[in-house]
Amino acid sequence: MVTPPAAHTLVATDLDGTLLRSDDTVSPRSRAALARATSAGARHLIVTGRPVPGIRALLADLGYDGLVVCGQGAQLYDAGSGRLLRSVTLDRELADTALGKIEAEVGPVSAAVDQDGTDGRTLTEPGYLMPHPSLPAQRAGLRSELWAAPVIKVLIRHPELTDDELAAAARGAVGDLASVTMAGPGTVELAPYGVDKGTGISLAAGMLDLDPAGAVAFGDMPNDLPMFRLCGHGVAMGNAHPALRAEADEITGSNEEDGVASVLERLFG
Repeated sequence: MVTPPAAHTLVATDLDGTLLRSDDTVSPRSRAALARATSAGARHLIVTGRPVPGIRALLADLGYDGLVVCGQGAQLYDAGSGRLLRSVTLDRELADTALGKIEAEVGPVSAAVDQDGTDGRTLTEPGYLMPHPSLPAQRAGLRSELWAAPVIKVLIRHPELTDDELAAAARGAVGDLASVTMAGPGTVELAPYGVDKGTGISLAAGMLDLDPAGAVAFGDMPNDLPMFRLCGHGVAMGNAHPALRAEADEITGSNEEDGVASVLERLFG
């Protein structure tokens, strides 16, 4: 295990598969560990693939009023004021072209989009099943309806390919039309090119006047790789994807085992 930096000024946590248990709750132990870290002077920064509308209830439950990196880095949200400080949209014509290129390689996929804005909707075309049934989504009748309003990302699923296979094929097909990442089981996503959790953390840390080199980052999926590469110490969950485990400085317990809490208790205990 690599020793983390002495000054832990920032604690960056992913949500799904990391801080959240499978029932979308944060355990009392994790809440206490985060409170201990913040009382010791560290800032907690939530970094998630979810768009703003998909996290507001959770933020209220946690009493969280800081900055949040949302939508794989496409959005920077101020929970205290309820304002979007930054939002990068995915050009809809490029997104539609990217889907066509992917389907030319692998056959039909089903798609969904996260719309821009603090009240943006998640729209799904027929055949797309949301990986998180608890997240609100509305069914669109036709793919063309997905492009009715600005979007921050596109989610795709394939009836036969694994997530790794689909992500690799999509990455090869779209080139610089979009950034492709895997954010969780059944969650391959297209984001604006060059936008990821690393760019989101960089912006947030700058606004907080903090150096990401002093950050301890927790994650579980390949979409957390840019965050690990920017932050001083990357902690992969016990349930993490092999690609993230391979680049982690440390591996902790799973999200069901309060893996985040166990590390924070050691660092701030």
